[in-house]
Order: sequence, then C-alpha cells, then structure tokens
Amino acid sequence: MTVDGICDHTAGIPDSEIHQHYTELLGQGDAILYGRITYGLMEFWRSILENPSEQKSMNDFAVAIDRIPKIVFSHTLKNVDWESARIAKQSLKDEVLVLKKQSGKDIFIGSRSLIIQLLKLNLIDEFQLCIYPMLEGKGLEIFEGINDRIIFKLIKTKTFSNGSIILYYQPKRE
Repeated sequence: MTVDGICDHTAGIPDSEIHQHYTELLGQGDAILYGRITYGLMEFWRSILENPSEQKSMNDFAVAIDRIPKIVFSHTLKNVDWESARIAKQSLKDEVLVLKKQSGKDIFIGSRSLIIQLLKLNLIDEFQLCIYPMLEGKGLEIFEGINDRIIFKLIKTKTFSNGSIILYYQPKRE
C-alpha cells in the first residue's frame, strides 16, 4: 500500500527485492485467500509461467504464487481453472477456522475485502503491511469500512533499498 493507505493493484513500485521477499514468504504458507476480483488479477502470473519475463524475480514469484494453494471466495464464480486454486466450500469465517486448526504454517490474505471482513471477525493474527514511499491520491483504501478502533502492537519492521518498509503488527486482543 502507499503512505496514504491506497492498496489498488496499480499503486506501488515493486522491484526485484520486494518480489524476492514475497517469493520467500509464499513458500512459508499453507494457503492464500482471495476474493473473486483479486483472484482474477493474480491470474496474470500464470502468463509469466508460460512466457517468462526478463526479470528473474518476477519469474520466481510466478512459480511461488503458482505453487501455493489458493482459496477463492466468490458468490458468482462456479469454478476456477488454476490447478492450485479452489472455490471456498464454507463461509469465510468457517473456512479460516478450519485452516487455522490444520497446521502451523501461515494463511495469507490476498484481498482487501477479505482483510476487512476478517478484521471485523477478529481472525487476523498478524499484519504485514508493505508501505511504498509514495502518495497515490486515489484508489482503494485498505481499511475502508472499518468503523471501530483496533489497536495493534508493532512486532518488527523490514526496510527495502527502494524506501519501502514492511510493518509487522499483531492486533491487541482485549
């Protein structure tokens, strides 16, 4: 996201260092959750698998995103053709509760709408907010629709050479 809280897929300035970070991160997870729109956008990476780019970091990320199981939440999609993806069989809450019981690996949330819903359900254990050093001025606000105060504890940070920073937060439970 940008400094002004915009998380539109066209905002930001990912580079090879950030792609490498997320390639490594995806290798540590059991699943990534998507809504229909973001899932459709992420299918871009399948084209990189078929026709690799000149950037090794993008190719490596494409392999990582292809490997991780994807669970898609949609009321309109009836099927997905990405081999490592499936349509959710249960509600978001129930699906996440089942996943949390299954293993010790991470469950990633790849869609803004799911982040907002899971925040409201108190089912997020940690945030990793990558903030790009820029103002976008327009687009989707990451926490749009959150009307209650949620306090977080900063647990660590990671800084990239392009000035981006990842803030690792845990929600404070009362």
